[in-house]
Amino acid sequence: MENKLQHLQKLHFTTQTGKVYDIPLSYQLFGEELYSAPIILINHALTGNSDVAGENGWWKTLVGNGKVIDTNRFTVICFNIPGNGFDGFFIDNYEDFTALDIAKIFLEGLKLLKIEKLFALVGGSVGGSIGWEMLALENNLAEKFIPIATDFKTSDWLHSQCLVQKYLLESEEKPLEKARVHAMLCYRTPESLNSRFKREKDSEKQILKSHDWLNFHGKRLNERFSLKAYKLVNHLLMNINGKENELENINAEIHLVSVDSDLFYPAFEIKNTYDFLQNKNKNVQYHEIKSIHGHDAFLMEYEQLNTILTPLFLN
Repeated sequence: MENKLQHLQKLHFTTQTGKVYDIPLSYQLFGEELYSAPIILINHALTGNSDVAGENGWWKTLVGNGKVIDTNRFTVICFNIPGNGFDGFFIDNYEDFTALDIAKIFLEGLKLLKIEKLFALVGGSVGGSIGWEMLALENNLAEKFIPIATDFKTSDWLHSQCLVQKYLLESEEKPLEKARVHAMLCYRTPESLNSRFKREKDSEKQILKSHDWLNFHGKRLNERFSLKAYKLVNHLLMNINGKENELENINAEIHLVSVDSDLFYPAFEIKNTYDFLQNKNKNVQYHEIKSIHGHDAFLMEYEQLNTILTPLFLN
């Protein structure tokens, strides 16, 4: 199937804050022809986009021909979070939106595509949080729900880190680069950085190699992402407002995947969600990636993630 960027008709949408927008929702399809195979929706992470598979796919180690999410067996769809800029659309007043708004927009997109049932809904980081919000609204949407390195709410810790991000994004000089440098320290761990760089210096630049690595990530994001988009997605992270009592109604088979060293969505928070759902007799399982790399391990520890996910996509 051709995986080019596609657009739905503009959605006339009213946000939780009462603001009205015409949203140009875009998406990509991978794998089997739509309606000819089981459908998997993948919600992208913070600075991700709909290009989930193929040559430039950010999750091409998991999604593709013969991969865990096998595009020979499934139809894979991925929407762009409106305002992420991948399709050229930006949102100026980002505070008008919450994660629940994005969940509603994605649900509307599925309706326009006449998709009533998903084989699986998979989401990493903020994409998984949007998935929680979607299923709280449409309890029977998916047979399986696989939220990875994520939770149904913004914890105080997560809100605090995003608040620092917000302050940095409002600075006059190199706001996006500054925010990304701080974010990388949330996505990784002290052990990850210390074991990788070992206090070594770059003799040419006369700075620590770890310092140079952070600068590189700041500059690279500045080249491929926009300040408006970053402000929006950071704001969404601060406004994930799932309710425990709403989770009880979800009818999907739920597979929670955490990272034992995650500083952003700590494993203990995800375990608490597991305990709550288990006590409510929900069909829920808990899986844990072991890694020194923290939150980003869900994009790095492909072998472990393959092992966890493979049984879920066999039937």
